[in-house]
Amino acid sequence: MNKKEEILQLLEEVAQGTLSPQSAVLKLKMQPFEDLGYAKLDHHRALRQGVAEVVYGAGKTPEQIIGIIDAMKAHGQATMLITRLLPETAEIVEKVHPMRYEALARVGIIGHMPEKDGIGTIVVATGGTSDMPVAEEAALTAEALGNAVLRLYDVGVAGLHRLLHHTDDIMSANVIIAIAGMEGALASVIGGLADCPVIGVPTSVGYGASLKGLSALLSMLNSCASGVSVVNIDNGFGAGYLASMINHRR
Repeated sequence: MNKKEEILQLLEEVAQGTLSPQSAVLKLKMQPFEDLGYAKLDHHRALRQGVAEVVYGAGKTPEQIIGIIDAMKAHGQATMLITRLLPETAEIVEKVHPMRYEALARVGIIGHMPEKDGIGTIVVATGGTSDMPVAEEAALTAEALGNAVLRLYDVGVAGLHRLLHHTDDIMSANVIIAIAGMEGALASVIGGLADCPVIGVPTSVGYGASLKGLSALLSMLNSCASGVSVVNIDNGFGAGYLASMINHRR
């Protein structure tokens, strides 16, 4: 049960007379954030946005991450997502909290994966194999938020027939995340084929003049295909989160 459902149930209990208004007020009085000293956890984010807070693991110590997970569990959060989590940090956290750790994506997932309640399928496509770390961050984020995900990897424009082989998948998707480095042309090509929103993710993959993803970013921003939006360089999490929001709009 998510936070919105909990509030709705609380109100229904008041309406039915099984819970007093005073008791309901006490339950709703919970502080909207919890100050841990090194972090302020936003426990009401799921109520406002439909998705609970996600932990950005980069720069945090194992002890800090463990403390954050302790607080999340205490507030009933069933699925916890940790992004940019280093292997050595994950190894320490796993001793306290059993976790599914995906080293390629640097993503940790604690708790059970939710049911797939999105409208359709989110396709995650990459230009090359080197884009897979960003792609897996996007795919795992989308899956942790309750979406069915189809991965199409290494279908870049250097061999366009590889992408066209999956035309049916592209045309039946509800959202597509197009991830590419180099010149970043994949987003435009997919945007010209699909009838759904396309989220371009430029990656820092490429030779010198790619400028660590800047060339791909500018190419995607200048896409001539309609319906293409762009997130920041290597921001797989942001793309997966946005795709989930689109896939849950009914």
